[in-house]
Amino acid sequence: MDRNADVIIVGAGLAGLKAARRLTDAGQSVIVLEARDRVGGRTKGGEIAGMAIDRGGQWVGPQQKRLLAEAAALGIETYKQYDTGRQVLHRKGRRSTYAGDTPSLPLPALLELDRAVKRWNREARTLPAEAPWTALKAMDWDGETLESWIRRNLWTDGARSFARIVARAVFCAEPEQLSYLFFLEYLRSGDSLETLIGVEGGAQAEKFRGGAFRIAQKMAEPLGASVVLEAPVRAIEQDENGAVVRTDKGDFTARYVIVASPPALAQRIHYARPLPARRDGLTQRMPMGSVIKVHVAYETPFWRKAGLSGQAASDAHAFNVVFDQSPEDESRGLLVGFIDGDHAIELSAVGDNARRQHAIDALVDYFGPQAAHPIAYDDQDWTAEEWSRGCYVGTMAPGVLTRFGIALREPVGRIHWAGTETATEWLGYMDGALQSGVRAAEEILARG
Repeated sequence: MDRNADVIIVGAGLAGLKAARRLTDAGQSVIVLEARDRVGGRTKGGEIAGMAIDRGGQWVGPQQKRLLAEAAALGIETYKQYDTGRQVLHRKGRRSTYAGDTPSLPLPALLELDRAVKRWNREARTLPAEAPWTALKAMDWDGETLESWIRRNLWTDGARSFARIVARAVFCAEPEQLSYLFFLEYLRSGDSLETLIGVEGGAQAEKFRGGAFRIAQKMAEPLGASVVLEAPVRAIEQDENGAVVRTDKGDFTARYVIVASPPALAQRIHYARPLPARRDGLTQRMPMGSVIKVHVAYETPFWRKAGLSGQAASDAHAFNVVFDQSPEDESRGLLVGFIDGDHAIELSAVGDNARRQHAIDALVDYFGPQAAHPIAYDDQDWTAEEWSRGCYVGTMAPGVLTRFGIALREPVGRIHWAGTETATEWLGYMDGALQSGVRAAEEILARG
């Protein structure tokens, strides 16, 4: 095993693998150190009832051109997310259905929600892409939570509850945990709220045939033995001559290091030369979101015959956002959804059987008594995975982005930072991870 390279990359997710590919294309030698026994990071494959599934990231929208281009270059095709039929909204214990993008809320709530979304998008567009903390109102927006904004600006129960559902679904965190400025920055990086939560033309428009997890697997193939698995990084030492990276599989040396892990994990590495106060403060203040991804399989996609799309959302059930994940040939019915925020923290402790019953009970409320008889169940508790500690993305509470955001991408000596948390476009998404890997690689190449 070669233990010396031009660049060592910590993490074999999409960001780390993209950085490695860019550097090797430029003639640099790399070693990619991965703590898990697999590549892919927050993408992960699985199987249920004989069907391949994504236990991690899976969707792509037409705006995510880097991810689409990467998949196409690897020979991985996309296909449309099923989006035919009415959607289910379960609110205040009552079920309703609706067509299109307008939820079945009272008219005053719809009008208020429409005004709020337009305001969010308008304010998000005022943020400088590279430095949102410099926006004119950045200090004011970073001084309150999304929840406090909701309470001050939304008066109808329907608008408030739907805004909270959206926050949990997008961030896997409670709105009182999120800085309003961070919320706006997320919207800016993902085009708009409508794009982030949308199917047709939105971020959930398409899926990858065979699974999104195949992208990382195929990216890693040309790197061969340069990818070292089950090698968690414990410490990084650096001086004017280079860096030493200490792992459970021994020491590795390089001229430069890219840490392509979320701040919450990067913070667990010991840095022999202490990190600057801003970088250290940042890593202490970006917890991961909390989510359990659930798949439930049935003999047939019975909801389609009832005119339903398989999409559902709830303000009360723990299993509160659901999509149709059935195979294209309809040989089985498959629903995928999420237990997120506080619900994920609570249900992480109860075990698979209890979570299964929670999920099935919710699906019965959404789709009727046929949902009570699945043929298989699978869940991925991201909060319990040692080398993720949550999903989808590291979040920021009030005060973090304005005080510590400048350290997100700022190199520390010979250490550079990647990962979707550092992206300026599609922050929190696979596309953002790819952008960050290229940017970190280019930074090192510019140093010569």
